[in-house]
Amino acid sequence: MAVAELSLDELQAWGRRFGASLTPPAVITLTGDLGAGKTTLVQAIAAGLGVTDEVTSPTYGIAHRYASARGPVWHFDLYRLRRPEELAQVGWDDAIASDGVVLVEWPEIAARLMPSRHVAIRLEQVEGAEARRRLHWPEASV
Repeated sequence: MAVAELSLDELQAWGRRFGASLTPPAVITLTGDLGAGKTTLVQAIAAGLGVTDEVTSPTYGIAHRYASARGPVWHFDLYRLRRPEELAQVGWDDAIASDGVVLVEWPEIAARLMPSRHVAIRLEQVEGAEARRRLHWPEASV
């Protein structure tokens, strides 16, 4: 597992590079406390994939789908779900079966439905440094 402590600008640059390096289909999970920067990183990854629409948090809608030249980009925020069975109602099966990229915030509820080949990214706020984040990712993924 690779670890880096990054400013928010550096985190966004990392996300754009990571998105540009992805080969669809791919599933990326993002974990971290509230305010850790998961949505910021999703926005950067989507930009790296070529999404030109504004990428917003789907906290209440649960899922958003964006178009890119490299295929669909799905963004799930599973924070409000209580049971894995609810995933069927938000397009989970279609997204996972697609040839696109699926970005999942708060993936814990979907753990048993997650493809075995997914990239797990973790973000943490750096104590005492409000504008810095600690990023953890599998080295082989970038």
